[in-house]
Amino acid sequence: MIELTKSFTFEAAHTLERVVEREASRRIHGHSYRAEITLAGEPDPASGMLIDLGLLERELSALRARLDHHFLDELPGLYPATLERLARFIFEALAPRLPGLAAVAVCRDSLGERCLYRP
Repeated sequence: MIELTKSFTFEAAHTLERVVEREASRRIHGHSYRAEITLAGEPDPASGMLIDLGLLERELSALRARLDHHFLDELPGLYPATLERLARFIFEALAPRLPGLAAVAVCRDSLGERCLYRP
């Protein structure tokens, strides 16, 4: 079994209802995100590849365009835009287009946070 991971970054804003830091989280604020997409399976015997990285990049670019510099609260099915929901949202958006999708991690590196979604 081979696992192949590719990352992409995006900047986005959201609001959040929290127990701590309530006022700051309620206001619109933004983060720098990094998403890691992991595919798993056996490489194609002819090409030696799990997936053509150009095809993977095309899918990630399309998704990135939906997220980058957007207000995440407005994306259907994402509110509240927590790390947990964002990881699952990205997985569900990519799964129909990427056979072998095994996991999605969403990171906020500046805060030392990472959420892994693996169904």
